[in-house]
Amino acid sequence: MIVKTFGSCIYGISAITITVEVSVEVGVNFFLVGLPDSAVKESQQRIASALGCYGYRIPGKRIIINMAPADLRKEGSAYDLTIAIGILAASGKVNADALGRFIIMGELSLDGELKPIRGALPITIEAKKRGFKGIILPNANAPEAAVVDGIDVYGAHTIKEVIDFFNGTPLEPVNVNAMDYFRKMEYAYGMDFSEVRGQENAKRALEIAAAGGHNVIMIGSPGSGKTMLAKRMPTILPPLTLEEALETTKIHSVSGKLPRNVPLMTTRPFRAPHHTISDVALVGGGSNPMPGEISLAHHGVLFLDELPEFKRSVLEVLRQPLEDRCVTISRAKMSVDYPASFMFIAAMNPCPCGYYGHPEKKCTCRPDSIRQYMNKISGPLLDRIDMHICPYPIRQDELMGKATGESSAQIRERVEAARRIQARRFALEHGVYCNAQMNAKQFEQYCMPDAAGNRLLKMAMEKLGLSARAYTRILKVARTIADLDGKERIGVEHLSEAINYRSLDRDNWGK
Repeated sequence: MIVKTFGSCIYGISAITITVEVSVEVGVNFFLVGLPDSAVKESQQRIASALGCYGYRIPGKRIIINMAPADLRKEGSAYDLTIAIGILAASGKVNADALGRFIIMGELSLDGELKPIRGALPITIEAKKRGFKGIILPNANAPEAAVVDGIDVYGAHTIKEVIDFFNGTPLEPVNVNAMDYFRKMEYAYGMDFSEVRGQENAKRALEIAAAGGHNVIMIGSPGSGKTMLAKRMPTILPPLTLEEALETTKIHSVSGKLPRNVPLMTTRPFRAPHHTISDVALVGGGSNPMPGEISLAHHGVLFLDELPEFKRSVLEVLRQPLEDRCVTISRAKMSVDYPASFMFIAAMNPCPCGYYGHPEKKCTCRPDSIRQYMNKISGPLLDRIDMHICPYPIRQDELMGKATGESSAQIRERVEAARRIQARRFALEHGVYCNAQMNAKQFEQYCMPDAAGNRLLKMAMEKLGLSARAYTRILKVARTIADLDGKERIGVEHLSEAINYRSLDRDNWGK
């Protein structure tokens, strides 16, 4: 007897339906074909033990299992339940009538308990697209999958519950109203900009960056508050839309990093990898490609502290994702795209000792060592960073006084107003949501200065030796400053402020 059950495999952040064909015939042997990896091949032992706990067993016959499409590699232990139910159905222990209407996924423990899997959300989205009536998953994954409307989601604790379900014992479907859940979640990060003392110039710059989605690098002495400011950046960004939340959740689900009991991510991610990270861990990849830190920061913030301490190769792989807002992982038989639209924030000291330009502490570095330190950051990477900020050292009276700065909510209100202007501006454009994402055509339409602005820009380019990319970055930042100011046209005052945020273009470090 041949029986078909259905599972799913993850490809990028999407899913592909897998058909598991099980044939139980006269003879003795167990064959598992269809390009399974070692974890899938080991399922026989897990299945045998799990079934034995409930009085079932793998029949002592010739069992052939084919996982189609056969040319697509199947990886991981999430097919245990799919294969086990197929074997039981082919041997007459499970009613096979309804099997074709469900996607079945789950890893089995030796006692028959179902362990959570990765990628429940994209698997459910694909199941709905393919017209399946429902999906059966480990109970821990059910709330995440139930975010998808229009498909029944069943969570099970053990394989016995799944066997009983197909033999007539009902399971209660899990229901999660994604929109209601999304609306009820509080916009809370546990930190606030009001806690930052002083640094008004840096706060202003980060407000501009948040309003336009611009990349930022902060250069300042140790203890000037660079990390404190960066960690509070998500608190002034606009809340995630439902579409953004779903896409962000898919990436974290595929990576196995979705917090337990969180069916939908409702706050913007903040990723801060250590400077010892490898290029594969940062951009993604590996023999079994997985999203890297830049994709986990999608729709949020990627923060690299102590930027010159990162390996040069790691920093250079950032250049293409910063420009294209996606990363492509290519292998011999496959190519996977991961989204990577994030705000990039970096922090670094001005010199090896950290006190170059400090008003009170003396720098002990030689000029050549300062230049060598700064040259660890390549020019092409700096070109892709819109704003250069220099937080000043905190004075004692500012540190000891009462914090009186604006709250994140107050700053976010202005940021959201600027984003609404940009939303109207780019309403007919696909994939463009803020000024930093403008293409060349939109740049020409919305960022051209008047005659006085052109004269100022020409003088700045000659004096600072700006590249063409730096020129466009200045104008995009100026466009954002004008939006915050509620002005239709970019003025000289907007350009002047934008030019001031290009301090690293000035060849004066170490002199």
